[in-house]
Amino acid sequence: MDRLIYTAMTGASATMGQEAAVSHNLANATSTGFKAELHRLRAVPVQNALMPTRAFVVDASVQDDLSTGPLQHTNRPFDVAVQGKGWFAVQMPDGTEGYTRNGNFEVSANGILQTRGGLPVMGSGGPITVPPDVEVAIGVDGTVSTVARTGARNSTSAVDQLKLVNPPEADLRRGPDGFFRLAAGGAAPADPTVKVAAGYLEGSNVNVVEQMVSMISLARQYEMQTRMLSTAQEMDRSAGQLVAKG
Repeated sequence: MDRLIYTAMTGASATMGQEAAVSHNLANATSTGFKAELHRLRAVPVQNALMPTRAFVVDASVQDDLSTGPLQHTNRPFDVAVQGKGWFAVQMPDGTEGYTRNGNFEVSANGILQTRGGLPVMGSGGPITVPPDVEVAIGVDGTVSTVARTGARNSTSAVDQLKLVNPPEADLRRGPDGFFRLAAGGAAPADPTVKVAAGYLEGSNVNVVEQMVSMISLARQYEMQTRMLSTAQEMDRSAGQLVAKG
């Protein structure tokens, strides 16, 4: 009896975690550069010599769907999208590097190219600084060029180059802030083969229909598991009544 209760209880708990992950994916279906989270359930035997027949359910195969999302044209000079595989490098508050596909950048009051959240975008030698009173253009290789708004407008100056990286996907881990980092720590080297498209943003890769179907399936699975708990309770009550009569 307790085996049934234990399995159903851990299954229901893990299913609730999966429902939370699907809800998170759906909430970010329109977030720029968002990558869907994938969850899988699996059975794990209890490591106890007294209970070799027990098993519990865990959400132990969490993965990230790193496939590319659709490109959306914005025609804004500070909007950049990675074409194919690759990441933008940004400087995190603790000084380490984080990686994102969200190229919705802006220039701060101090002239620092940064994310909408205020994190500096990394260049070839650190954060990128944009001089005042210039028009900015970003090349396919990430080169940040400027043209003065006044005076001679036929002179283009290369300010810096976006640090574009492409580490093995297996080495990346998503943090609670949504940015990816190397599992072993440190910084990934720049990859000259990564290309970008200026004036575009990458949309979320969340498949809304697929996530809705998954949510319905999880709801039915949770209902089945709670029904198993009710069945176990009724069986326990009936067994108690039979024992009492005997």
